[in-house]
Amino acid sequence: MTPVAHNNEHKRPQPADDEIDLGYLLAVCLDNKWLILIITALVALTGYAYAWLETPVYRADALLQVEQRQNNLGSLDMALLGQEQTASTTQSEILRSRMIMGQAAQQAGLDLVVTPNYFPVVGEAMVRRGQLRPEWSRGNEYVWAGDSIVVDELRVEDLLLGRQLTLKVIDEQSYQVLDPNGQLLGTGVTGELFRSDTPFVELMVARIVAPANVEFTLIKRSDVQMTGNLQGRFSVASRGRDTGILELTLTGPDRAELQRSLNAISDVYLVQNINRQAAEAESRLEFLEQQTPIIQSDLNSAENTLNEYRATQDSVDLSFETRTMLERLVSLETELNALQIQESDLAQRFTPSHPSYRSLLEKRSQLQGEQARLEAQVNNLPETQRQVLRLNRDVEVSQQIYMQMLNATQELRIARAGTVGNVRILDRALVGVNPIAPRTNLILVISLMAGVMLGLMVVLIRHMLHRGVSSVEELQALGLQVYATIPLSERQLKIFDRFSNKKTKRRLRTAFGKSLGDRVNKVLGKPGNRRMNDDDNGVLALIDPADLAIEALRSLRTSLHFAMLEAPNNRLMLTGPSPAVGKSFISTNLAAICAQAGQKVLLIDADLRKGHIHRSFAGQSEGGLSDYLVGDITLRQLIRQTEQDGLDYVARGTAPPNPSELLMTQRFNQFLEQVGEQYDLVIIDTPPALAVTDAAIVGKHVGATLMITRFRENNPKEIERALQQLESAGVTVKGCILNAIERSASSYYGYGYGYGYYHYAYKSDEK
Repeated sequence: MTPVAHNNEHKRPQPADDEIDLGYLLAVCLDNKWLILIITALVALTGYAYAWLETPVYRADALLQVEQRQNNLGSLDMALLGQEQTASTTQSEILRSRMIMGQAAQQAGLDLVVTPNYFPVVGEAMVRRGQLRPEWSRGNEYVWAGDSIVVDELRVEDLLLGRQLTLKVIDEQSYQVLDPNGQLLGTGVTGELFRSDTPFVELMVARIVAPANVEFTLIKRSDVQMTGNLQGRFSVASRGRDTGILELTLTGPDRAELQRSLNAISDVYLVQNINRQAAEAESRLEFLEQQTPIIQSDLNSAENTLNEYRATQDSVDLSFETRTMLERLVSLETELNALQIQESDLAQRFTPSHPSYRSLLEKRSQLQGEQARLEAQVNNLPETQRQVLRLNRDVEVSQQIYMQMLNATQELRIARAGTVGNVRILDRALVGVNPIAPRTNLILVISLMAGVMLGLMVVLIRHMLHRGVSSVEELQALGLQVYATIPLSERQLKIFDRFSNKKTKRRLRTAFGKSLGDRVNKVLGKPGNRRMNDDDNGVLALIDPADLAIEALRSLRTSLHFAMLEAPNNRLMLTGPSPAVGKSFISTNLAAICAQAGQKVLLIDADLRKGHIHRSFAGQSEGGLSDYLVGDITLRQLIRQTEQDGLDYVARGTAPPNPSELLMTQRFNQFLEQVGEQYDLVIIDTPPALAVTDAAIVGKHVGATLMITRFRENNPKEIERALQQLESAGVTVKGCILNAIERSASSYYGYGYGYGYYHYAYKSDEK
């Protein structure tokens, strides 16, 4: 027997298993375009909401110039200090140091944080946009535009540093202070110092502009906290190479605080630089002032000794040669003294292996060698000449050192009085008008791109993980003959999805998948507002005989006519692997179509749990099959007639506690034998094969069994398990029907039987 279908197959080559067919993936995305658009819109709205709610961040910048240090100390200062130019990187690290940041934070008042208690989530954003207090917010604790307080001072004990205190407004003249646990510490008055001893809190509130019950949060930061907060928002970078220009930047939400804090950093750094250089001059001046009296005393002593010796020797004069040696010895002695002082300064900063230190040692060694040579020559002079030379040398050396000390002291005093440092503020802090974050346009673009990518990802992953059968080939691969493929129609949807808002439910299931779509529909649905129209309580074959789904069922009727000739009896069972595959729809309309062809047909609703065939005929479930099987009604009372000649039906009856046991009774077998003799065709609608065993029980009493599968709902493994379960009970499935094929791009692409297989409507001419 060859299965019959009303479709002309439009085949395309199937891709290899290891290849990715981009065309098919694009078709799948087109089928789920609404889901992609919904996800994209949700992500874009989320990005816009983030940009709308996020606190704007501004940036302030300033410029500093670090000049090469000017030397105001003369040649002696150069010899004594030998300092090198400070690099810009060093100044950058000094600016970031806790010494600068801590003083600047304290000067800018960052130790005190006053935070309004905004309405959750959107309150701060609304206040930034000038939203005044709405009527519904009167009397609550939330702050709105126009509400403010001014806190001049807050001191707390160490245990409360960094913890939140709550200020609750009583009126514009008084307030309450609560500790971090919400316990009342006391009541204060504006303009007066509030004090609490346990725990220690001192608070000065200058002004309150807010109604009663409004709350503000007060935090006293520790030195580490306020310094870390400022360091985390501060950055410094060099402008150009070797320019000595430093650009300072500070970011934050408060424009006034940014300008105040960045100016404080510049001022503290400038003062520190000036104080540093003044301190250096002060320390050198102090050293010289300590050494000058000693040098003066040595000079006086040397002069007295020389005068006494001359008096005893009756004024001895020096020869020309001796005078030349004296001048050279004095010069060497002066240079050695200067090198000794310079060495003491280098020893504090460098090791003897440093090049500057080694150069000094070599120079001193050369001078000492020359000095030793001259001393040897002096030793060859007559005693009187030798003694006078040494005494004159001591006097002149002491005199030169003393004069240098006086000159250096005077220069240092001048330098100390005129110290200006080597740092200059070029530009004071300036805060940008527009925030640097969040960047709304960029966020929206990224959100749109992320939404599209997320939507594509969800669609493709869902397609790969939840892909149901979409082609006849997949069913044939399971050993099933496909008797018909039934397209989906709008009328079919109204009858199939009769227990909820059908259009909404179908769209939700298409967009989000069966499981998630049903949950969303359950949440959004309002059963009390649903209305059932005339089409909902009817049979599609009687309402719209020209519908494509009915035309497909007529093809099925033709195939079944020949199939039932080979069957041992005239009973046909329709089942499916899972609920909601369209068994009742196909059973009802197939029975009506067969009755229209002149057959006498009985439709039996054997789903004693959730059967609803009676609704298609505007009947009631009571007085049906379950009532007959327990003996409450007779066969005449059981069978009901319909508006279609030749078509009768049996409702499911009152829902019993043991439906499977009722179907296993001899009375059910006898019932089938009786109706089989009275009717040309008996169609039995049964529950899903995987859900309960009813289908396996009923299948033993019928001549043919067909499996109903739903397009893209039932996957091959699910169908295969249903077949195995029926076959293990001795029920042979003759074939299957692929139901509810949807118009889709992927179906047209060639991976399923759908409207891509060119369904044609051929209606009568009404003229």
